[in-house]
Amino acid sequence: MLEKALKGGTRYWVWIFFLLSVIGTGFIAYLYQFKVGLGITGMSRDVSWGLYIGQFTFLVGVAASGVMVVLPYYLHDYKKFGRITVLGEFLAISAVIMCMLFIFVDMGQPLRVLNVILHPTPNSVMFFDMLVLSVYLLLNILVGWTVLGAERKGFPYPKWVKPFVYLSIAWAPSIHTVTAFLYAGLPGRHFWLSAIMAARFLASAFAGGPALLILLALIVRKYTKFDPGKEAIQALGKIVTYFMITNVFFLGLEFFTAFYSQIPGHMHSFIYLYSGLEGHAKLVPIMWLSSILAVIALAILIFPQNRKKEGLLAIASVSTFLSLWIDKGFGLIVGGFVPNPFEKITEYWPTVPETLITLAVWAIGFLVLTILYKIAVSIKEDAVFDKYGEKQVQATNK
Repeated sequence: MLEKALKGGTRYWVWIFFLLSVIGTGFIAYLYQFKVGLGITGMSRDVSWGLYIGQFTFLVGVAASGVMVVLPYYLHDYKKFGRITVLGEFLAISAVIMCMLFIFVDMGQPLRVLNVILHPTPNSVMFFDMLVLSVYLLLNILVGWTVLGAERKGFPYPKWVKPFVYLSIAWAPSIHTVTAFLYAGLPGRHFWLSAIMAARFLASAFAGGPALLILLALIVRKYTKFDPGKEAIQALGKIVTYFMITNVFFLGLEFFTAFYSQIPGHMHSFIYLYSGLEGHAKLVPIMWLSSILAVIALAILIFPQNRKKEGLLAIASVSTFLSLWIDKGFGLIVGGFVPNPFEKITEYWPTVPETLITLAVWAIGFLVLTILYKIAVSIKEDAVFDKYGEKQVQATNK
């Protein structure tokens, strides 16, 4: 099936070469980081996690959100997701690959990554995070590739795939729950010391991931002959709506707990992020941008008649994705470090090399996603679908 990725029009190859150019630029920046060290980034002793780990945290949620299409289709036989399920699985694959690459570039010396494997530490949350991510990646590759291969041959997928599907459904929330525990298990950081941190992570994941999938489905429909299905896109819109509301509600709970209790350690990070603290306000504009985008998204999503207009749904999806990227992929991480346990404020902002490396990792993810989608769409363009999006087959499951 890989040969299908080698065939494409001018637009396809321009996009591929654009991604390769971004990757090349970022790789040069990474060689500079490898030579000089993490001192080229905006991180410091006080802010030891920055843009790299922020992207890792956000993308784990994107990967976990694949369950939002896998569960209804495989477990509840929701046939409207028949065309779009493989797109969700392949999005999860590219997201996990980006997660691993962001850990790789954040480690400084690449060989340090091997320490997690060669010297496993079962009492470390990081060890279990590596474990659940690796297994989730393998599950999505196995299920997505097997099902797509069976569809190409005109047969239903084999029965032995079902147990792995069920395992992936149970596994998806675990990868983001374990990631949340990386933060919630640090007692010295009041901003992250919250019992609902994992719940916040899952709510934002199940809003941001499907929002991105909606945009990808609309792009696939516009530039290929394959239609992921209007009903499937509308169903995803409902999922984004419910979980975006839940995410905003959880954030409100955190605000209430922090300011009603008047505990300084809980309040200071929120004050720094949204109004500035002791003259330091570097992140205030983008955090308010995140809030404004969230309001725009909800103002569109909560009205069904707006969601039915795909132009408005696309605007809401972009607003949701960007709002959550700022809040979770940047503000949440930096906010947990400011101020430090000694009440000292050290601000953080990513440097140019750090940004180039980050863009390169995203470009690698989109390159993988483009190739996987090219294969999937090419196969589905040749398939015959019934009105619900499932391929018509005469053979029975074996």
